Amino acid sequence: MNLVLSSWFSVLGSWFSVPGSWFSVLSSRFLVLGSWFLVLGSWFLEYHHTPVLLAEVVAGLLPRPGGRYIDGTVGGGGHAAAILEASSPNGRLLGIDCDPAALAAAAARLAPYGDRVTLVRGSFREIGQLAATSGFAQVEGVVLDLGVSSYQLDMPERGFSFQSHAPLDMRFDPDALVTAAHLVNDLPEQELADLIFRYGEERGSRRIARAIVEARQRKPLTTTDELAAIVSRALGGQRGRIHPATRTFQALRIAVNDELASLEAALPQIVNLLVPGGRMAIIAFHSLEDRIVKHTLRAEAQAGRLRIITRKPVEASVEEQRANPRSRSARLRVAERVL
Repeated sequence: MNLVLSSWFSVLGSWFSVPGSWFSVLSSRFLVLGSWFLVLGSWFLEYHHTPVLLAEVVAGLLPRPGGRYIDGTVGGGGHAAAILEASSPNGRLLGIDCDPAALAAAAARLAPYGDRVTLVRGSFREIGQLAATSGFAQVEGVVLDLGVSSYQLDMPERGFSFQSHAPLDMRFDPDALVTAAHLVNDLPEQELADLIFRYGEERGSRRIARAIVEARQRKPLTTTDELAAIVSRALGGQRGRIHPATRTFQALRIAVNDELASLEAALPQIVNLLVPGGRMAIIAFHSLEDRIVKHTLRAEAQAGRLRIITRKPVEASVEEQRANPRSRSARLRVAERVL
């Protein structure tokens, strides 16, 4: 919003800039306001790019000079910057993300590291192929942060949050074909109920699906607040601290981005990318993700390919949770390649 205001004020300032008239005075005032909003907007976005469990990830990966590392969810570049610092002066990093906005933010943040950084647009689902074609066929460490970035949550037009009036989108990759609107308007009631139950662990999934189908018969559902209101009414309104639509939105986001299947596909590839002694650090934010990570690491350990470093998932400290409430659900698991 602040960036939009900055552009608006700058354009308005230029339009008013008529030499030799009082419009020139207005022009300078609007341009100053535009610059102020631009600075405020940049500060706001940077403030909300706080990486979760940063120190714990670095401690888990043990980056060293000359090492090669992959951040499969590079986002704003927070974890990547810390890894590059710890592996200086000549450690290299491949950053992967399917969101062009995230890659642009990462490029700006990681620019000081020059050619030590390679950024690629893509999904971590294809991490093995992306790594091989980028010169990172064997690496000393890989990190995945599976959470939705604060940037994505705070940009209403991305459609991840039910706290604003926004299109029902929820795509990590803006070029992907399926949106949340497609699912809620096109899926049969039973399939919709199953999706909400499976990915949201929502016990009221059948009531929610029935309410959605009834509403879409009157008109297509197109906005996040519209869907949130339908879910809330179906569940009898808000009764606790958590919004009634939270689990439904989680389920739709997971389905839109095929998150669980992507994670299941990526983990074995990550194991194959690691050199002996190399480490993988995975941050999950809900039980469905964490269960997949836990079971995969355990199976690889039983096969003798991994050594589990974190017997229990590492959680954010009380101090971090206070500073960044979104870190409360984060769970970090670390494992080391053996063979």
